[in-house]
Amino acid sequence: MTAQLADKLRPFGIDYVDAMDRFGDNAELYERLALKYLDDGHLVALQAATEAKDYSEGYSQAHALKGVAGNLSFKDLYECAALVSDALYAGEYEAAAKHLPEVERAHALVIEGLEDWRDGTL
Repeated sequence: MTAQLADKLRPFGIDYVDAMDRFGDNAELYERLALKYLDDGHLVALQAATEAKDYSEGYSQAHALKGVAGNLSFKDLYECAALVSDALYAGEYEAAAKHLPEVERAHALVIEGLEDWRDGTL
């Protein structure tokens, strides 16, 4: 089951094998926590902060998004959020804005995968 689910989630940027290592093979706990991401508001808050040019808040949201994505083994989202977080931390606001669409794409893929998993269509 693990290998099959891992193969199905991989195209969405979700590394299920890594997640099982991180969660001590507790598939139920991981599924419950991963699906909670469907209600996560960090990306929306990051977008709002970026639009308002509130770079301190943007950094906080990007950093939090990076942490959530890393803990849940959303590899692509983690990497993109890290680029934005690091750029904001360094005061490189144009670079952060350049990478934001990558975060949005990775987030959309994760959401699609999680919804398919939740709905049993994987």
